[in-house]
Amino acid sequence: MVVANPHCRFEEEMHVKIENAVALVTGANRGLGRQFTEQLLGRGAARVYAGARDPGKLAPLVEAHGERIVPVRLDVTQPETIVAAVKQAGDLTFLINNAGVLEARGLIESGSIEPFQREMDVNVYGLANMSLACAPVIAGNGGGAILNMLSVASLANFPAFGTYSASKAAAMSLTHCMRYELKDKGIEVFGVYAGLIDTDMIDFVEGEKSDPKVIVAAALKGVENGVSDIDTDERCTYVRDMLREDPAGLEAALWQRAAQFKTVS
Repeated sequence: MVVANPHCRFEEEMHVKIENAVALVTGANRGLGRQFTEQLLGRGAARVYAGARDPGKLAPLVEAHGERIVPVRLDVTQPETIVAAVKQAGDLTFLINNAGVLEARGLIESGSIEPFQREMDVNVYGLANMSLACAPVIAGNGGGAILNMLSVASLANFPAFGTYSASKAAAMSLTHCMRYELKDKGIEVFGVYAGLIDTDMIDFVEGEKSDPKVIVAAALKGVENGVSDIDTDERCTYVRDMLREDPAGLEAALWQRAAQFKTVS
């Protein structure tokens, strides 16, 4: 499912093609990042620079796809690796900010700012530093796109993942800022929203989860269709509807779900 945000005024102007694109994917060695890498190639991307803190973990992707995959050592919290990666990817036209971390705690529950800081370092500052470094390269190559992997938690805070939700809300706001700033440079900026996804990051959470293949397919379809804010599953649609129709009811439901989660965990 791909649902357009009806309030986005840029949607009709977007014309991004994945075929022949040259992409850089952060966190490419597992989960969503691996799916982004494989599906980009399946849709005809010319090359994917696959970023990972340990490039050795990208060996299966290289073995499967050969020279179309370029392993890149990349830690989005380490500026020197960002500089080196972007220098290596001089033909870049499409950045996918996929790397993310989840502490699964609230601020007061944590008793410290450190877990929140780790989430901000990756989910917000990592995204920002990657975008700052890559935008001039993409513009210099004639334009392209930046895709930021956000979350339904960007839209409303789930207290059991309280600081993660706050970091993803900041990333969403930054996405909107970048969309405005980069429009005239020929770079379209997409935000992708999803609920619980069946990846290692939330393997401790019980309940129904979306298939990463389905989420990535919806995200890339949304990019090619020019949908600037892409809702990839029913949870996102539900939260957006509730925010319009009954925000207090949504907050109560999220509190109840958080209480159930804490009881189980």
